[in-house]
Order: sequence, then C-alpha cells, then structure tokens
Amino acid sequence: MDYDSNSWIWEGVYNHPHVLGGLMVTAALLGLSTSYFGGMTHSWSNLGIFPKKRSGKRRVRVYMDGCFDLMHYGHANALRQAKALGDELVVGLVSDEEILANKGPPVLSMEERLTLVSGLKWVDEVITDAPYAITEEFLNRLFYEYNIDYVIHGDDPCLLPDGTDTYAAAKKAGRYKQIKRTEGVSSTDIVGRIMSSLKDQKAREDLNGTDAKPQEESKPKVSHLSQFLPTSRRIVQFSNGKGPGPDARIVYIDGAFDLFHAGHVEILKKARQLGDFLLVGIHSDETVSSQRGNHYPIMHLHERSLSVLACGYVDEVIIGAPWEITKDMITTFNISAVVHGTVAEKSLYSERDPYEVPKSMGIFHLLESPKDITTTSVAQRILANHEAYVKRNAKKAQSEKRYYEEKTYVTGD
Repeated sequence: MDYDSNSWIWEGVYNHPHVLGGLMVTAALLGLSTSYFGGMTHSWSNLGIFPKKRSGKRRVRVYMDGCFDLMHYGHANALRQAKALGDELVVGLVSDEEILANKGPPVLSMEERLTLVSGLKWVDEVITDAPYAITEEFLNRLFYEYNIDYVIHGDDPCLLPDGTDTYAAAKKAGRYKQIKRTEGVSSTDIVGRIMSSLKDQKAREDLNGTDAKPQEESKPKVSHLSQFLPTSRRIVQFSNGKGPGPDARIVYIDGAFDLFHAGHVEILKKARQLGDFLLVGIHSDETVSSQRGNHYPIMHLHERSLSVLACGYVDEVIIGAPWEITKDMITTFNISAVVHGTVAEKSLYSERDPYEVPKSMGIFHLLESPKDITTTSVAQRILANHEAYVKRNAKKAQSEKRYYEEKTYVTGD
C-alpha cells in the first residue's frame, strides 16, 4: 500500500489503537493468527510507516519583504513584530531593478541593504531578489520551497504602479497577517530631512564662504525634527535585557551612528568579535551638532539608539554617551577595550582627543573599517539624485492619498 497517498489511514490507526485491536479481534474470529498482525505492526514501525509523535509543534515560519532602503528603526520594529507572530523570520529583499521600476532609484545597494537586514537580531534568513509584487507563482515558492506559513506586512498601503494591492494574492490564500506601522518615521521622511539639512548647510556656506561654528548657527527648523515619541517600553522591546557576566570582556565603541548604515553594522560586528559583551555609546544630539555642525544629526538620539539596539551584535547602549571617555567611565562599566574604526566622520571643532585616557591605559584599539560608507556619503547620494527622489516621494504620497480616500469612501469612515 502506498503510505503517502493513504497516510491518513495509518495516522488514524496510530492515534486510535483500538482500531488495530478491532482488526486483531476480527482476525481471531476468522481463525487468523494475531501474531501475524503483531509482526506486521512491528515491521511497519521499523520501516517508519507508523510516524513517531513529534516532540513539539512545528516551528512557524513567517515572511516579510521590503526594499529596506535607508534602513531605520521603523523597519526594525516591523521585523520585530513580524518575528513575534512566528518562530522563524524570513525576510525578502526586493532587488535594485524592481525598486527602480516601481519606486525610483534606491539609495543603498543590494549588498548594503543585505548587510543591514541580516544584521538585525530578529532575522533568521534572507531571500535576495524578492519581487516587488507577490505573485501566485512566488507565493507557491514561499509555501513549498521555503515552508512559509504566513506573509506579514504593515497596516500602511503598499501599492503597485497601477494602484493594486501588492499583497492581494497572499490575502486571497488566507495566509496574510498584518502588523501595526511604526508612526513617526519613513524613508520618505528621512529623505526630506536630509534634503532640508543639506540645503541649509549650502545656504550657510554660500552666505559665509565657510561653515559657521555651531554657536553662531541658528537652531534647526521644525521641518527637520522627528515626530517620533520614544517610550521606555519601546526601548525594552529592542533591548537584550541581559547584562555582562562576572568575567566578561566588555568592549566599548562610540559614535553618532546617524542614518544607520552597512558600515556601522560591519564595524559593530568586528568590535563584538574582540570580546564577550559589546557596549555602544550613542552621542547626544548636542554633542553631534557641536562636533559636526548644526545640520547633523539627521536622526535624533532615541531614533539612533533604537537602530543600534536592533543590531544583533550589540548587547547594550549608553544613550547620550560623553564625547570624551574618562577613567571613571571605564571603571564604572568595567570596560576592557575601547575601539574605533578607521572610517568615521571628521570632527570640525574638537580640540582634544576623546580617546586620550584609554590610549594612556593601553586599552585602545583602532579597527580597520570593512566599508568606507559614511553618513555624509549616504546624504550625498541623495543630493546627487535630488530630482529623482523628489519625484519618488511625490509619487508615493499621491498613491497613499488616493488609497486612503478610496478606503474612506468604501467604509464610510
């Protein structure tokens, strides 16, 4: 008998042993030897025809896709929520070509986006070159090749150029789950912040011939400010919740970590390999502005802290770390090594070496940065493609407006 095509029979016999008992009683009445069936069940068991009980439930695999361009804490929070709906999170990265065709030119390359996404603490697997629209063909690949149980997306609209729902096929299959969008940030918003910041910087340079010192600069415009309202609960959700062991080698690295990018991930990975516990100092907004100019940081302190906390190589952060590392700080946090990458933004106004103390103690290490990408270089990419990004943002805003208008009309809200 073909077990695959009749597995329900054997599963029923396994789960209901009285059925087998009934067969054996019937055999006895017919004059057949019950040992015959006993021998058969023994051999079937040896052959694996009677399936063994699973020790636990099958792990639920969930899938979430996206461009993840200009990766921010909103993306990280979405993936955190998605992981909470299953046991294993598989992320689909939309290809550069698909992004270009559907949205406009991506800021970050596939390699950079892959580094960012795979570096998140909630991601178990990444599928590169995922399609922008989930077709039935790709949906079948997810179900049968990757063993995906559910496709996840946020409650914000994700529309194709023709206005149709990107996740219509998954919804039709009944394998779609929705999470709440993180308010206060989006890639569109960040591009807007960068453009405003760079315009202000250029205006000052045109006026003064050089960048003015921070105390002479005006305060940032309201358009630059984040709408994100940090809470202690969100910080806890992103945290590991574990401190270093009694004999742990604690490695410390600090920085602005503005517009969290692939270069940040790679240097954090390298720093973590030097010890048992990685402590990351995030400089305050005031410190970053005083060292790099009032047009920085693009992302404020709590946004930058969440982005760093989401990285799988990071154990803990100091929110608002001092510019200069003191002996008292090293003692308080039991720091064994202080590290810094070879690629970093230049300080415009610092007169003292912030690493003077750890250098004098012999615990400072300069790490070769695996990538030469910086916050400024990312911002310059956007400036170079200014017109394309303006059109991209306007197109997205128009699509979302039309979506909400139609939704309101249909529901009568």
